[in-house]
Amino acid sequence: MKNVRLGIVGLGNIGKFHTGYLLENKISRCTLTAVSDAFAPGLKPFEGRPGLKTFANCSDMIRSGEIDALVIATPHFLHTTIGIEALKAGLHIMVEKPISAHKADAERLIATAQEHPKQVFGGMFQMRVEPRYQKIRKLIQGGELGEIVRINWIITDWFRTEAYYASGGWRATWKGEGGGVLLNQCLHQLDMLQWLCGMPARVRGFCQLGRFHNIEVEDNITTYLEWPNQATGVFISSTGEAPGTNRFEISGTRGKIVLENNKVSFTRNDADMIEFSKTSKSGFAKPEVWNIDIPVDTANNPHAILMQNFVDSILDGTPLIAPGAEGMGSVELANVLLYSSLIDQSVELPMDSAAWEKKLNQLIAESRHEKKVSQNATEDFTKSFGR
Repeated sequence: MKNVRLGIVGLGNIGKFHTGYLLENKISRCTLTAVSDAFAPGLKPFEGRPGLKTFANCSDMIRSGEIDALVIATPHFLHTTIGIEALKAGLHIMVEKPISAHKADAERLIATAQEHPKQVFGGMFQMRVEPRYQKIRKLIQGGELGEIVRINWIITDWFRTEAYYASGGWRATWKGEGGGVLLNQCLHQLDMLQWLCGMPARVRGFCQLGRFHNIEVEDNITTYLEWPNQATGVFISSTGEAPGTNRFEISGTRGKIVLENNKVSFTRNDADMIEFSKTSKSGFAKPEVWNIDIPVDTANNPHAILMQNFVDSILDGTPLIAPGAEGMGSVELANVLLYSSLIDQSVELPMDSAAWEKKLNQLIAESRHEKKVSQNATEDFTKSFGR
């Protein structure tokens, strides 16, 4: 194979975004040859394009012989079933976030991928190519921060209106999404949290359902996390707070990193704070510090960077920047923080995926929420990128 024939299923906001740069031939050795959406109006703009076939049924596209790889950009619960079907049909897959709506489904998808090792399974976690997060990761892994002791992330600038939630019948429902702000808006931040700091060992969630909107899932959360080394953290988010904040702090024994307003600041202790405390003769002394502003660029279309990496992995065996199986971490965090809140208990990780699946199925079965759906003017959702 010298060129990857790519198909996309799901032509909502993110699916259409991917078609844009693919049709402009921004990805080398790759051609968008097919698209699929069960919503007929979504297919209309693509009908009649030379070299591009449209399918109302994704299974028909998977079996058509027109594609070598599939980008899955559907509502969450379809990611697992479509991903498994595509893998079994011999296709490579790139799955939008989250890789599955819940951990048990993610386990099923990952197990199928492991049964088909020749197929590439990527996850669209584009923040991993953002220079700011790469530099933070380098500081942590290089030991510049010492041992991490505290993590705080306040990301409450995900403001969404009622019109947003009314734009799709699947949005903000247990049956359609499986969760709210944690699973939808915050997936990339949760991916960064575990990519940079590792998975916590225990969590306690406090999630408010429909606090600011007429929805049945969480739109306002405050959560507490503990790591195996006794580091602690707080993760706070909301889609109902304006103007909101996006501030990420990581404190270690050798200093503190702050990411805010797209700027990375590093306050570095000239001595490890624990060792300084043990050896200082003064009760009020503090380590001297250096204040360093770390310059960071903005990645140009990080989604396209990951897509190119996906194609290169298929054709050349290039290691994936974001292997699909690593999407398990963010799914588990989104699930367990909400589960902890609903059962009003702290939960140790790894979480019991069957317990959350049972609870989620109960929420779906008992749902009596009536969703009003209305079509709104097309808006530039890419403004939400870059957090």
